[in-house]
Amino acid sequence: MTVDLHNYVATVENFPEIGVDFRDISPLMGDGLAYKQAIDSIADFAKNLDVDLVAGPESRGFIVGSPLAYALNIGFIPARKGGKLPREAERASYTLEYGGENILEIHKDAIKPGQRVLIVDDLLATGGTINATREIIEKLGGVVAGVAFIIELEALHGRDKIMQAGDVPFLTLMTY
Repeated sequence: MTVDLHNYVATVENFPEIGVDFRDISPLMGDGLAYKQAIDSIADFAKNLDVDLVAGPESRGFIVGSPLAYALNIGFIPARKGGKLPREAERASYTLEYGGENILEIHKDAIKPGQRVLIVDDLLATGGTINATREIIEKLGGVVAGVAFIIELEALHGRDKIMQAGDVPFLTLMTY
């Protein structure tokens, strides 16, 4: 049975600031059928990309990436916020959607040269987090095999920013 995933996204008005409609996937994660459908849909996409690893940025990328890696029987790489990894890490900075800057890090030994990595997250907004993740993967010798999201906020043009860094296979399950 297929469900309309839009029915499992809550919209929270004026969060995290006035004028912003936050798209919350908590109801989707709380429903076994909807969550499984979302992960299975991304897994179907990934099967055609010959991926070796899944990478997801902290923290909601872990919610998508971990079950996806499990479904594909491959490893998961967390892209952590700066200062959270205990061993030597490669890092990249990015601009936050509401101003300011942040840093992501991946352990230097997480990716072997030539490994194909699918980057996933719950939501694509401006693309900064994904491009920082991509930058690190490429610095470590990995190949970005594609990107996938549960939700894309089209008005913020994150897809354009990702594609400016180089064309990759792209999947979103829902757009707003």
